[in-house]
Amino acid sequence: MHEVSMGGTLRDYLSGEEIVETTYEEFRQTLAKILVEEHSYPKESLKAKVDLCFNIDGEEMCRTIDLVIYDTEGAPILMVMFCAGDVGSYEREAVCAGKLLQGGPVPYVIISDSMDAFLLDAISGKTIAHGMRSVPDYKELLSMVEGYKREPLPAERRAKIERIFYTYTGFLQGTCCSDSCSLPPIRKIELKKMPKGKNMKK
Repeated sequence: MHEVSMGGTLRDYLSGEEIVETTYEEFRQTLAKILVEEHSYPKESLKAKVDLCFNIDGEEMCRTIDLVIYDTEGAPILMVMFCAGDVGSYEREAVCAGKLLQGGPVPYVIISDSMDAFLLDAISGKTIAHGMRSVPDYKELLSMVEGYKREPLPAERRAKIERIFYTYTGFLQGTCCSDSCSLPPIRKIELKKMPKGKNMKK
């Protein structure tokens, strides 16, 4: 199912502002609350709905990442992706996203439906732990990334990973379950073409 508006608003847990209520927003809010209240993540270290932008055949595409956690220097150190369905089936897609995020590669990725979770090493692609207890506390995460050297992907390898990620993301266009998803193929809410000349935000 695509993320679509529910026609209402709710108060964002991180910013305190009124935001559009969507089919996924409640889960995104729950995940942010779990990180802050159960795992001691500072609210200011979390950013919601971050665009992951990549290039396919000369066109710039963006996929929304639910939550990104940054260190004190502003570097992304953990991504959290909400998934509807079998959490384990999102592993490769999430690892690709971790490699492609602006300012990355991001060393760790969590995929969760707010009841189950997988902690992934985005560099090796391996699953580190399974279950909600696998979510590290903030201090533990900082310890895990200590000494991590962020090395940009070579252009050829990045292009290959972008193609793989696009394949996973493009699959969403065949899973619509309502008339609300009426955008042209590939231009879905979760995958959008960036206007020409628009700079990507880091």
